Amino acid sequence: MRSRELKKMLAEASKLTLVQRQELMRALSDVDEAARVVQTVQSRPQVCPHCQGERVVRNGHASGLQRYKCRHCARTFNSLTETPLARLRHKGKWERQAEVLRQGLSVHQAADTLAVAPSTAFRWRHRFLQLAQGVKARLLQGVVEADETYFLRSSKGQRVQARKARHRGGSGAKRGLSDEQEPVLVARDRSGATADFILPRAGKAQTIAVLAPVLASDVVLCTDCSGSLGAAARHLGVEHHALNLSKGQRVQGAWHIQNANAYHARLKNWMRRFNGVASSYLASYLGWFRALDRSAQSPRQPAPFLALAVGA
Repeated sequence: MRSRELKKMLAEASKLTLVQRQELMRALSDVDEAARVVQTVQSRPQVCPHCQGERVVRNGHASGLQRYKCRHCARTFNSLTETPLARLRHKGKWERQAEVLRQGLSVHQAADTLAVAPSTAFRWRHRFLQLAQGVKARLLQGVVEADETYFLRSSKGQRVQARKARHRGGSGAKRGLSDEQEPVLVARDRSGATADFILPRAGKAQTIAVLAPVLASDVVLCTDCSGSLGAAARHLGVEHHALNLSKGQRVQGAWHIQNANAYHARLKNWMRRFNGVASSYLASYLGWFRALDRSAQSPRQPAPFLALAVGA
């Protein structure tokens, strides 16, 4: 913009009403936020998402983003191509969406904060959390605590003919553990590295399948007296210490599962605000909480949900 045009625009600004000035400030804020979002998104190494080629050249702009062309496959792309945020609009609100996730707001609270429809807030939530599902510890070392926790299976948002709908999460028809409960195995070492797994059922084969890739060969595994975890420890050949919690045995020298149980407590308490989570989205919420729990260990670094969403 030329300086003459800028001066004319600034002169007109004095004629705006209070409401109009507030609207202008919001628009300018959105522009600044969109620029910061673009900077974050384009900080990723530019590799062709179609063929993984690294020989890329700049190829104009579109939708506020630099476009690139791959010298290998000749296809064009931008920094959001093949990411969960591809073709998502309103970049000027994405930083606030990341903050909404950090605060753990409900869908309707997020919609009010972002001034979008609840359906948009819901769609943005799960787009932002799509990649976070897979961000978990790949290798657990030293002393590892493992224990299961359970969530009520839910078809929230779907029509279910087999039973009456539960009101705001509700409770199971049977007391205690049953097929209505979905098992989630949490494994956590003493450094805070955490991995969790949604199991089809809490059995030996399922437990071995998820623990084998993440446990170092020299770990010391601490559990309760769960039969499946004990059988998995024997099958994997790792040192195992089982505590009989039903008899009040919570600590056995250096061995305990208090870190895992504390993680369960924080997770369950955080989940209550959503009044039941659909089983189809449970992995997203587990990834969401892992990101929050990691950021709690480093309070100076807020959970980078925008970077997580684009794999930066």
